[in-house]
Amino acid sequence: MSISISAQVKRPYHNGSAWQISFIQIKPGMDAAYLNYLANDWKREREALKKDGQIVSYKVIQTEGHSGTDFNLLLMTEYRDLATMEANQSKADALAQQVIGTDEKQMQGYRERLAIREVLGTRLAREIVLEPK
Repeated sequence: MSISISAQVKRPYHNGSAWQISFIQIKPGMDAAYLNYLANDWKREREALKKDGQIVSYKVIQTEGHSGTDFNLLLMTEYRDLATMEANQSKADALAQQVIGTDEKQMQGYRERLAIREVLGTRLAREIVLEPK
């Protein structure tokens, strides 16, 4: 005869928002050109996503690069949770076509930005909201 006792572990936190974080290295002398793109096309797309309820917020964070191969800008997009982000991907693609243009136009813009910045990587992160004891 075996007795099974299961206890629920009380965690001192709960899951918060999901963040998509892109690590960008702006090429020397290209800050103004890249920030101009962010202030226009990138922001316009993020505002449309926010208005449509697909994202919660977005941020641009400038950092100091510690080496010639380090990132110097973070692009952060906040989603309610990972499931929402994944479920809305096709809606986000359709909205990008409305705001930015066709896939061809989007690819042309991407090729042009290769001259002014390099995307070093993108990560998904989940916020942990600490609860008081």
